[in-house]
Order: sequence, then C-alpha cells, then structure tokens
Amino acid sequence: MNEICNTAAIFRQGNTNCGGCGMSITLQMLRRAVGANPVHLVIPACCGAVASGTFPQSTYGVPTIMSTFASAAAVASGLASVAALNGDGTRVIVLAGDGGTFDIGFATLSAAAERNEDILFLCYDNEIYGNTGGQRSSATPQGAVTSNTLEGKLEQKKDILAVMAAHRIPYAASVSLAHAEDTQKKFAHAVAQKGFRFLHVLSPCPTGWKSEPALGLELVRLAVRSGLWPVYEIFDGKRYAVSIEPDFSDEALDLYLSLQRRFQKSGLTAADLRPAIERNWQSLRADRKSTRLNSSH
Repeated sequence: MNEICNTAAIFRQGNTNCGGCGMSITLQMLRRAVGANPVHLVIPACCGAVASGTFPQSTYGVPTIMSTFASAAAVASGLASVAALNGDGTRVIVLAGDGGTFDIGFATLSAAAERNEDILFLCYDNEIYGNTGGQRSSATPQGAVTSNTLEGKLEQKKDILAVMAAHRIPYAASVSLAHAEDTQKKFAHAVAQKGFRFLHVLSPCPTGWKSEPALGLELVRLAVRSGLWPVYEIFDGKRYAVSIEPDFSDEALDLYLSLQRRFQKSGLTAADLRPAIERNWQSLRADRKSTRLNSSH
C-alpha cells in the first residue's frame, strides 16, 4: 500500500483530458504539495472521473473512489474517519468540478464543512457542466453561452467562498494557476492543515470556454489582473487576506472576454462587468478591514 500511495504520480500520462485542461495543471501542482504523504482521492461525476480512462487502466496513481454526483463529501467523510482510526496520516482529498461543488454536491459539501471533517475539498471550476454537454451551473459567469443558455447566462456567478466562510472552516482560498508560487503555497498549506479545507481553482476549459488551448493560463492571468477573479484566503471564516492585488484594467477584462467565444453572443464588455466587480471588491475589502479591527481589540 505504501508503494501505491507514493504520490510521485497522482495523475499519470495517458489520461483523456483535453489539451489545455486546467484540471491537469491543478493535479500536477497538487502532487508537488502532497509529496510523500499517503493520499486517497474521491471524485464525483465530472471530467475528472472520465480522465482516468476505462477499466482496468487508470491514470490515477493513488487509491481513488468514483462517487455519485451528490455524495463526494459524504464518501470522503467516511474515508477520513477510517484514516483517523488507523492513524496513518492519510490525506483525504475530494476533486470535484463546479457542478459537484456549487450545485448537485452542495448538500454533502455543506454538511461535511459544518462537521469540520478532516477533508481537503478541491473544486476545479471550469464554470460549466463540462462532462455532460456544457450546461450552465451556478458557477457559470454572467453573459456566458452554454448549451442551455443560448443567449448568455443572465445571472451572476455564485460566491462560493463567501458560502464556505459562513461555515467557519479552518481554511478556504481561491487559486490562480497563472501565479504558480501562490498556488503552491496554498496547496501546501491546505494539505498540511487539519479539519475541513476548501480550495477554489479557476480551471481553464478550452472546450467549454471556446478558447485556444495554449491561452488557458493567460486567460486566468487576465481574470486576476482585471479583478474579475479575486485571489484571497479566509482563515476560520473570519480573517481575510488578499493574495494578489489586481490593477482593475479594463483592457485586460476586454481581452479576457474577446479571447473566449462563449461571450461573443451576449456582447459583454468591461463596462458591463465593472460595477459588479467593484461591488465585490468593496465587500471583500470591508471583510478584510473588519478582520483587522477585530484583531486589534
């Protein structure tokens, strides 16, 4: 078992992921953070579940359970209990897409977070149901065309980190794969921590975003620079720390939109999105200011 748990290859060659998939990058960076620690993966229905290939082959190099869409966090809770009884230091990690996090899997996610189960829940957010035809999820951003929002989604993206902060879990953070040093630091911290940890990764999806595979990390970089994707950490649901300050460039935001054909039909521009981005950052900075005031008393 020690040999099979060696995480030199959490995700091996021969997987079926698309070129430019952000989930592939996420797993390789996770491997570096995990090091030699034993790992059990739980993966609900998502692209990650089919990436392993067909039985009896598997591109996952650690023990992996494929769960139903709704039950990943519940399955992981059981594994975490066994790991605690065995005292073997196994890290239980859920790898889920936005559908299995924001929507179908949210009930068990919330329950596990409320119980503070010893789980690292990693959401690779490609902002659609990528494995079932590219339908909208509550993670899909405003204006994005999907297979069931043909004119572009009307509603804004759910603020999942605010939801997780309300559970007062030990650690929650958003991640930019375009900023490797910050990503690696957060992954290492989350792996080393105990209790429920939540990582939210913006995961480029050339198929769903209708973008060039080679541009994935540049798109993430533009999202961060423009303020569209805030990169920050939340400790114990109350202490906020911004990891990367944006320059709120409208040029970067317009370029981000223009490089993805999913936004072309809705005709969104930086001017359309800027008010919501500013409101989001005002709220985030208020939370950070409140943290400083409370810590000074």
